[in-house]
Amino acid sequence: MGNTIKTALLLGALTGLLMLIGGLIGGKGGVYIAFILALIMNFGSYWFSDKIVLKMYKAEEVSEVSAPDFYNLVRNLALKAHLPMPRLFIIPEETPNAFATGRNENHAVVAVTQGIMRILNREELEGVIAHELSHIKNKDMLISSIAATIAGAISMLASMAQWAAIFGGGRNSEDEDNGGGIIGLIAMAIIAPIAAAVIQMSISRSREYLADASGAGITHNPYGLAAALEKLTKASQIIPMNATPSTAHLFIVNPLTGKSLMNLFSTHPPLEERIARLRSMRPY
Repeated sequence: MGNTIKTALLLGALTGLLMLIGGLIGGKGGVYIAFILALIMNFGSYWFSDKIVLKMYKAEEVSEVSAPDFYNLVRNLALKAHLPMPRLFIIPEETPNAFATGRNENHAVVAVTQGIMRILNREELEGVIAHELSHIKNKDMLISSIAATIAGAISMLASMAQWAAIFGGGRNSEDEDNGGGIIGLIAMAIIAPIAAAVIQMSISRSREYLADASGAGITHNPYGLAAALEKLTKASQIIPMNATPSTAHLFIVNPLTGKSLMNLFSTHPPLEERIARLRSMRPY
C-alpha cells in the first residue's frame, strides 16, 4: 500500500509541475497542446511496446510443446495471480534477465533470456516470473506510460520556454523587467525537465519495490526472488547485456553496464535494498 500511495503522490507532483510550467509559459492552452502532443507520441509506445521490444531483442515465442517446464511454471503462477496466461518468449542472450510488457492483462508478454534459464533453480525462477506477473497485474505499463506522457509534455513546454527566452520573454514578461523574465524562462527550461525526470524515475523505482512485494505474495516465498536477484547481480556484471536505455526500465535488473551519475536517475532501486527488503519478509 505504501508504494501505491507513493506512486499516486509522485504522479500528482508530476502533474503539478506540468501545470506550473504551463502556466508560466503558455497558460492552459500551452499545457493542453503539449499534453496532447506527448500523448500521441507515447500512444504508440504503450500500444505496440511488446512488438517493438521483442523484435529489438530477437525474442522467440515458445509454447507448451517447445518449452513445457517453463510454460507450466508460468501457467501455475498466472493461475495463483488470477491472470490470463501471457505469451512467453525467450531472448537469445546469455546475460540473465527478464521483463514483462503488454498494454493489459489480456495482451501480456513475459520474456526471459537463455542465461536466466541456465543459472536459476526452479524456486528462484518462480520468484522472477512472479515479479514480472506482478508488473502486469499492477498495470505498470499503463502507469509508466502516463508518467512518460506527463514528463514528455513538461519537456516540450521547457523547449517552448527556451524559444520564448530567445525571442523576448514569456507570458509574464510585461510585469517583470526583461532580464528577469528571460532568466526565469531559461531557469525553468533547465530545471523542469530534470525535476520531471527525477520524479519519473522515482515512480519506476516505486513500482519495482511493489512488484517485488506482490511477487512474494504470489509465491508465498520472498527468499526465492531474493536469491535470484543476488545471482542476477553478479552475473550481469560478468556478462553485460547489449541493451538500450529506452528499454532498461522493463528488465528485472538494470541491464546497462555503466553506472548512473546519480541514483536519482536510475530506473531501478538499489539491488542491495531490494534484497534486504525481501529477506526481511517471512514466507506466508
